[in-house]
Amino acid sequence: MLRHGFGKLLLGVALGVMLCQSGLSGQQERFERWEKDIRGLEARSRENGFPAPGVIVFTGSSSVHGWDSLEQDMAPLKVINCGFGGSQIDEATYFANRIVIPYMPSRVVIYSGDNDIASGKSPETVAADFRAFVERLRASIPGEPVYFLSIKPSTARWKLWDKIQKANALIRGYCEGEKRVFYVDVATTLLGPDGKPDVSLYQEDGLHLNADGYARWTAIVKPLLSEPLPGDGQ
Repeated sequence: MLRHGFGKLLLGVALGVMLCQSGLSGQQERFERWEKDIRGLEARSRENGFPAPGVIVFTGSSSVHGWDSLEQDMAPLKVINCGFGGSQIDEATYFANRIVIPYMPSRVVIYSGDNDIASGKSPETVAADFRAFVERLRASIPGEPVYFLSIKPSTARWKLWDKIQKANALIRGYCEGEKRVFYVDVATTLLGPDGKPDVSLYQEDGLHLNADGYARWTAIVKPLLSEPLPGDGQ
């Protein structure tokens, strides 16, 4: 009986190891699918020349990647768009050492999270992933401000709005307890009088913003990035 029980225990351990390895392998594959995009961002920097230290880096998912007017909208602030469409927060963390940290930014802005929720991640996981993103940056560029653009509502993912709101609330709470980590509400401005997404601010897919939607974001984000921070000697 003891031998039989020990055998079952070994089998259980072996299965657990196999599942863990399978999960890690799947995670690595998920990161590696972005390799072409990340190399493209790196190549752009080599071709255009690295900006002087102090640039503001925007990173995250398609809402950043598709912000084609970002440099114009934020002028005269010096910004660089390092978004890669369809990505999640932990993927931004994984590639931060290649597309954020090398620029030695004065500030980092991230929009991400709705792909995370849509993939089945819980609000708690999304909030934990953002904390990990901040900790990754702090390890290399301590003290630089980090801005989280709140996860937006959309008609395409309206059924997820309750979970998105919970993730936003958790991240807001985290930001309020951290120095130089800021929660920026860019979600409310996209809602109409009925409390639902204003369709005039979105593309036809009901998910991504159009020029009017980005104008709403610019009106909120640019003034925040233009303000001196306490302790900056200004």
